[in-house]
Amino acid sequence: MGGLALVPAPPVATLAVNVLDASSLLAAFGALGIAVVLFAETGLLVGFFLPGDSLLFTAGLLCRPGIHSGPHLNLLQVLAAAVVGALAGAQCGFVLGRRGGRALLSRSRNKRLHEGVERAEELLGRYGHARAIVLARFVPVVRTVLNPLAGALGIPSRTFAVWQMAGGAVWTVGLVLGGYALGSAIPNVDRYLLPVVGLVVLLSLLPVGIELLRGRRRAAAAAASAAPGSTDGQ
Repeated sequence: MGGLALVPAPPVATLAVNVLDASSLLAAFGALGIAVVLFAETGLLVGFFLPGDSLLFTAGLLCRPGIHSGPHLNLLQVLAAAVVGALAGAQCGFVLGRRGGRALLSRSRNKRLHEGVERAEELLGRYGHARAIVLARFVPVVRTVLNPLAGALGIPSRTFAVWQMAGGAVWTVGLVLGGYALGSAIPNVDRYLLPVVGLVVLLSLLPVGIELLRGRRRAAAAAASAAPGSTDGQ
């Protein structure tokens, strides 16, 4: 037999996706990826680390014509996928909470997740069911844990459904259209995609910082009022 020439096999296409990077997710999965990520972030406790805010904003930005830093997306498809994923995920989280949410939360040893539970309980206690459900959509981690927590606490199903739909629609549509508007207002904005997305992430964390600051002030005020010598007549 003559010698056989070894022909190298053609390269196998691999799909390397960074689930923490909005641009990577959108390039790999497009609008479908938005629905899946938002469902996981708002409905499954394992999705608390996913980049919901930056994903929505980046998707809106990539819907503008002339953007060259990523895939071009269809605005209507993005809006539909975002709304469906966010609303279905929250409702799924609520149902899971009804069937054992407290047990699921207690099994987790993740510090960020338990901090999110504390903030979610604080929101529910301070603002009531309706406002807390809406506000939680804008706070990372809290929007993950509040839905099963609401189910575990026995919040009426109708109340939860109405307000989670309202909050979910405002959150998703607002961020997508915000990215779309920025893309139309600033020429070649895709050159600054990473800084812009980073700014969106920082802004999304502002509610957490504000709530922590207010909590510390209230705790300090309560401690001062309870200190000896602070009562009337002394």
